[in-house]
Amino acid sequence: MPKSRATHLSRRGVLAAGGVLGLGAALAACGDGDAKSGGPGSGPAAAKSGPWSFKDDRGRTAEAGGVPANIVAFVGVAAALHDYGVRSRGVFGPTTTKDGKADVQAGDMDVSKVTVLGNEWGQFNIEKYAALAPDVLISTMFDDAGTLWYVPEESRKKILAVGAPTVGISVYDRRLTEPLERMLALAKSLGGDVTSEKVKQARKRFEDAAARLRAAARSRPDIKVMAGSAGQDLFYVSGTNLSIDLEYFKALGVNLVEPPERAKAKGGGWYESLSWENVDKYAADIIMMDNRTSAIQPSAITQATWKRLPAVKAGQVIARNPEPILSYDKCAPLLEDLAKAIESAKKVS
Repeated sequence: MPKSRATHLSRRGVLAAGGVLGLGAALAACGDGDAKSGGPGSGPAAAKSGPWSFKDDRGRTAEAGGVPANIVAFVGVAAALHDYGVRSRGVFGPTTTKDGKADVQAGDMDVSKVTVLGNEWGQFNIEKYAALAPDVLISTMFDDAGTLWYVPEESRKKILAVGAPTVGISVYDRRLTEPLERMLALAKSLGGDVTSEKVKQARKRFEDAAARLRAAARSRPDIKVMAGSAGQDLFYVSGTNLSIDLEYFKALGVNLVEPPERAKAKGGGWYESLSWENVDKYAADIIMMDNRTSAIQPSAITQATWKRLPAVKAGQVIARNPEPILSYDKCAPLLEDLAKAIESAKKVS
């Protein structure tokens, strides 16, 4: 599973379910009024009427009397929906950095205009959540058990007791194009404009980038690419299995480092953990480094073994987001950057 899942933070001050339900019921009318008056819940979805339903990747159908206006979502989901004109009132997950700026997972959202229910793993303010009178709760899923990402297991029942239907979009063991299409379908159901010229151009850019990456991989089959993530004591090497971006890159022909099955098992099938002394275990010409705030960024890595890696010395290190924002606008640059890196890389391994 993704490395950020490895650290569990404790919840404090969780309200009793009865209190949360009472608060949610008392504020429901206020939330509806806010949407009608052009508040945070307004937008394309708010203008539509009639029953709404969406079958998610758990096979469950979420239903509501109308298109949800008060949307609460994992920050990456909210960022993707934002690209289709669908606004979220509340978000959870890495939204702001320590200096108050938007986290990389927030995309183009104005983070000052959303209610942040929790910025770190294990944080989810149930009182704030109920106060938003949510119409739907949406997140991604990194397993086949239907676990909603960043919804704390210890408070899951109390969160569900607020009464909003939930939607899960799977980003587990499939190629990037599948969850991209699922997010597009979800945005459409929520009133997003998925046929605008901007969206059409973003999709064409993505398709062109995929063709470029395929051509680059075909012309430079000897260029080895490693997906890594830096922690204080360990360096994590991801295999292509399970990760939506790496599975797609592999399908396009990219020559990716593959930790053997027995090693990957240490990371739950996602990655192999290496000590910094053994960071040179796998030869690579390009290193894609985790750009999430939970990971140490390349410029801050001080270990001499890292600095001696051929790809690092050659300046062939690029960014990778293991949790891509699932819109064509945000995913096209990921393909373009990798294609450019392969096209211009020196063979150093």
